[in-house]
Amino acid sequence: MSDPVVVIENLSFRYPGADADVLRNVNLTIERGDFVAVVGGNGAAKTTLCKTINGLIPHYWAGEFAGSVTVDGVDTYTSSVADLSKKVGYVYQDFQNQLVRPTVRDDVAFGPINFGRASHARDTDAALEALGIAGLANRYIWQLSGGQAHLTALAGALALRPDVIIVDEPVAELDPARAEEIYERLAELNRAHGVTVITIEHHAEFVARYARSVVLMAEGSPVWHLPIEEALARTDELEQHGIPAPQAVQAVRALGVDAAPRTPAAAAALLRDRVSFDRRDRAHAASEPAPEPGRVVAEVSRVTHGYKSVGGGITRVLDTLDTTLRSGERIALVGGNGAGKSTLLKLLAGIIVAREGDVTIDGRSTRSVSAREMATTAAYLAQHPQLMFLKGTVRDDVALFPRSRRQPDAETIIERVLERVGLVSLAQRDGRTLSGGQQRRATLAIGLAMRPKLLLLDEPTSSLDTRSRDDVTTMLADLADTIECTVVATHDMQLVAEWASRVLVLEDGRVLADLPPRALFADASLLARVRLRPPQIAALGRELGMDPVPLSVAEFVSATSRLEQEVA
Repeated sequence: MSDPVVVIENLSFRYPGADADVLRNVNLTIERGDFVAVVGGNGAAKTTLCKTINGLIPHYWAGEFAGSVTVDGVDTYTSSVADLSKKVGYVYQDFQNQLVRPTVRDDVAFGPINFGRASHARDTDAALEALGIAGLANRYIWQLSGGQAHLTALAGALALRPDVIIVDEPVAELDPARAEEIYERLAELNRAHGVTVITIEHHAEFVARYARSVVLMAEGSPVWHLPIEEALARTDELEQHGIPAPQAVQAVRALGVDAAPRTPAAAAALLRDRVSFDRRDRAHAASEPAPEPGRVVAEVSRVTHGYKSVGGGITRVLDTLDTTLRSGERIALVGGNGAGKSTLLKLLAGIIVAREGDVTIDGRSTRSVSAREMATTAAYLAQHPQLMFLKGTVRDDVALFPRSRRQPDAETIIERVLERVGLVSLAQRDGRTLSGGQQRRATLAIGLAMRPKLLLLDEPTSSLDTRSRDDVTTMLADLADTIECTVVATHDMQLVAEWASRVLVLEDGRVLADLPPRALFADASLLARVRLRPPQIAALGRELGMDPVPLSVAEFVSATSRLEQEVA
């Protein structure tokens, strides 16, 4: 029997000053107790749609609103955001901005206390317990890891006992283990407490594992809303909208199996009887010669660094860290939230100077060269691209460095860079108005215009749809003729597998391991220690006993074809 909790009818919405509707004649019904993943490319209006469910549109973001949205029978247009917050909990993509009180307990209790609920203490304890963070109740907000802060924001929404929880990009800035933890907690809320969960998601593997139904958005309207099995079966249609199927699905279908497994283990079960993987296939590994070491671009020598705490002491982030970066290397920095990845990037850029030890870039110590001067050699691109836009147009942002240095070929550099990243047609747009993928390309253009030897990127694929993520990966690979060495701090293990030539695994402020991607994903104990999760295709290879593990679906299929012939 149907029991709808969210009903959207003939909904259209246009932001003030916009030339066209962002939402266009949306009709959608979400059943009580469902776990819904809203998917689609950057700019498909997924977040805008969800903000109509909790009343932020039209009560906070005003505009031209037509149609109706009801939640548990309450019309969001005639209700208030405050009243709707009792029915709809919302965790934003930038969830840190939701944490407004000094301690975890204070923050989670904020909503129930504000509404004058006599049950506020009980509701707070229940929310903390449900999300497994009761032990953090007295911890200060600034002491939390990214995953803990995300769970705290979720607990604050849950404490109001809503019928619906909406989480925008649950895993965008989290390491793989903490991302999985967020989804496990959401699944538990859905199963054990009957909470309707809606997530906005770009990661197909999480959609496959946890969602019960999928809404595909394109150009401001749902293309369809289907149960998860039917949604995963529409691989071609999802691909057309920039959402490739999870690697496990791609792999089994490439081998002629018409199925949509939701996990690598399920894919392995389908393939074990089809092909024998008992033989160890080392031929492929032997065909990968170690590259000749290039010249030293940067050297980090016994670097220790930390930040002052509220109590006046120093919270150590890096501890006597040593590493050398060479030309021709594509280096991925990986590790859990708080491992020191972003701090190391800023030290390499000369933005900050180590408390102890030395960082040398192209033969110059960052202690003796200003950050402004070091920018000619090392370019740092921030995790949040909006921070890179200082001017009114993309062209002026790209031009800022070469023009300020009065480079004689500045205009030629600007045009060449804009063409290279495919932004000529958007050069007159304000960078802050671009889509997520366009913003990443624009920040790359800003970095390229500086013509550095060392390019440093912090989470370049965070919050991107798969098509935009692949564009960034391709551009990074194409920069080998322009940039001597590229270093990327990332939680994106597929980026590590497909792009990196070397991986530095950070733990407790030190380099725990320095190895190629294939060796990383074959080392189960190392992955478990630093709470990393391999890409689905590597996990599938391990399930089937493949040695070496594959790093892409193409590698997997190629190795499988060879083995099938040998078995035959």
